[in-house]
Amino acid sequence: MALKKTYSKDKKTCKVTFTVTQEAAHGASDVTIAGDFNSWSSTETPLTKKKDGSFSVTLALDAGKEYQFRYLLDGKHWENDWAADKYIPAPFSHTDNSVVIC
Repeated sequence: MALKKTYSKDKKTCKVTFTVTQEAAHGASDVTIAGDFNSWSSTETPLTKKKDGSFSVTLALDAGKEYQFRYLLDGKHWENDWAADKYIPAPFSHTDNSVVIC
């Protein structure tokens, strides 16, 4: 997994590319991302499958903020990003959420 960040010239926006490698996808055919930036919708933000078997999506987020998120594989299995900037305990489960710092 990987997080790639690119900041706008005015430093107000951070484009983040979220990538789930083929290995991390565990054979999933669909991957979505849910987080603070999409009201934790498990369907609103699908990742696109690449030829190499990885999945990715690029989102424009406000710079200077932290966003919690998780990946949902095939609508069943939640995964954290192994390359997250940090992890925060999830308020509704006994697990952690990934965090990207923009």
